[in-house]
Amino acid sequence: MMDPQTSPKLRIAVVTEAFLPQVNGVTNSVLRLLEYCKSQGHEVLIIAPESEGAPTRYLDYKIKHVPSISMKKLIPMGVPRKFLEPLLEGFAPDVIHLASPIFLGHYVARIAKKMGIPTVSVYQTDIAGFARHYGLTIAHTTLKKWVSRIHQASDITLAPSKWASRDLESSGVHNVRIWKRGVDLVNFDPSRRDESLRKNITGGKEKFIVGYVGRLANEKRIEDLAILDQQPHIQLVIVGDGPAAARFKKELPNARFVGYQSGTELARYVASFDIFVHTGKHETFCQAIQEALASGVPVIGPDSGGPVDLIDHGVTGLLIDTSDSHSLLEAVETLRSHSSFDLMQLAARKAVEHRTWDYINSQLMLHYSDAILGTSKHRELVA
Repeated sequence: MMDPQTSPKLRIAVVTEAFLPQVNGVTNSVLRLLEYCKSQGHEVLIIAPESEGAPTRYLDYKIKHVPSISMKKLIPMGVPRKFLEPLLEGFAPDVIHLASPIFLGHYVARIAKKMGIPTVSVYQTDIAGFARHYGLTIAHTTLKKWVSRIHQASDITLAPSKWASRDLESSGVHNVRIWKRGVDLVNFDPSRRDESLRKNITGGKEKFIVGYVGRLANEKRIEDLAILDQQPHIQLVIVGDGPAAARFKKELPNARFVGYQSGTELARYVASFDIFVHTGKHETFCQAIQEALASGVPVIGPDSGGPVDLIDHGVTGLLIDTSDSHSLLEAVETLRSHSSFDLMQLAARKAVEHRTWDYINSQLMLHYSDAILGTSKHRELVA
């Protein structure tokens, strides 16, 4: 890990397609980065889409907002504005961090190239995959090319998983590196397991608790859990909210929907699950899986996308085709009756014990340094 006393203090422009008050994976990663930057004394300018109730500062870092739009009501995106170029010129960043760049990030990447400022982009949302799920075939093809073009414009692209890295490289993106996500090992801990909460969830009955945490949206395929909802000895718990909540409540009539949870309450729910199931097939990573593992909860996830890197099949959980109801039920029953289930719980926690946010963000600083050095060498060659 870089020593904050000896590492150079950087001026970093963080350009993000999502920020407070919207809370999602992109926002959370950016917040952890800002906290780390503050602890190390780096100067940061934040550029983010505007929204109702949005803060103007975070940790005393200035936030400059741009207008935002929503693509088919799926993902809000920042709209580029001409004032960004003089704003960046005035701030004079050593490096620009592009968090899940789309229109805003692409515009800034082009400005950065013109100004000779190195850029590090973080691939975090499979927008093209979402579009395909919603049947937007033309949009999927267009977005795939667009995302490729965005990351090709970056000096370094950071992918959260091997699957995401291969996906980018197959689209013509070069200089892709793996940069995973950190996890709050203090909040998400097996000690958060709460027997009184478990009794409340099951109504005092002896049931095997299967939990899901995440946004309640169509692409998450939560309806695939219906086979589990039909089993009298299984209690399904759904943590989260989103546009498809009403539909999922009808399709999973026996499930306990507890709404959006955060902080210690979220950690209490996760640690109180017997197993965690994630059904979304378009995850570039999946932070919820990592939080479940940190809580000592074995995970069943799709054998595609980011979960493949997170779940050690047969050791910390199972990788299956979660859309196959027979396979899903069989996987749950396999874990429920596993003779070494307690060892699997211990292995789950151990698998992520090294992934503190400080460690992950210290790696990010090394990627920044490489981008800065690469741009500097390029200038010398051109001069």
